[in-house]
Amino acid sequence: MRLSTFAVLLGLLALVIASFWSLDLQWAALLGPEALASMGRFASSFFPPETAPAFLAKTGWALLETLAMSAIGTALAVGGGLLLALPAAGTGVARAAARLVLNALRSVPELVWASLLLILSGLGPLPGTLALALHTSGVLGRLFAESFENASPEVALALRQRGVGAGRVWLFATLPQTLPQLVSYTLYRWENNIRAASVLGVVGAGGLGQMLSYHLGLFQMHETCTVLIAMIALVGLVDALSWAARRMLTQ
Repeated sequence: MRLSTFAVLLGLLALVIASFWSLDLQWAALLGPEALASMGRFASSFFPPETAPAFLAKTGWALLETLAMSAIGTALAVGGGLLLALPAAGTGVARAAARLVLNALRSVPELVWASLLLILSGLGPLPGTLALALHTSGVLGRLFAESFENASPEVALALRQRGVGAGRVWLFATLPQTLPQLVSYTLYRWENNIRAASVLGVVGAGGLGQMLSYHLGLFQMHETCTVLIAMIALVGLVDALSWAARRMLTQ
């Protein structure tokens, strides 16, 4: 093992130990008999889930709304991420400026973006969708830029020596090499955005999250259980679709 690698691992171990030491983690209280009994009573209050046809239809519509928010937000982020990744993978002032924008976009959590956008557009799926797009643009832009930087330069160099322009070099040399990575990163972030879209509803950004916040706030536990089951089913469906798409890309 190289000395630098050993030093990094040692530093991470020291950080973990210091974190445990500095935080007041009361494991005994969390896992005590009274706490476990209270948790069991609270969990049992969720069942049985609400199965009234009208409520199931409302939950199904919210599920589709959450799915649409995540899909549109991810699609917008792919475009924004690509536009920022190209200069971020270059050199000079453009690289520094693009990296700064990417850092700013992904440093602000989706909930903060949604809260800011709610002031502009009001309640509904629009602020949630735009919040996902802004944050995910920062994440995908950084990942895309690193993929472009790590692409093999031989093909691009050969095209440049033949007088091919920069745009066509990227289109015919860099993009084909990095496309599987770009798709994989996009699918992964779509999975994350499904979960994030569910959370964004808590601040009134529509979808299952808004239903969850409403019914849980009123202690309507059976309705809350139905919404949670819908969330789990949606995440499982998207995970399965993403896994199938990744298998197709690697074959």
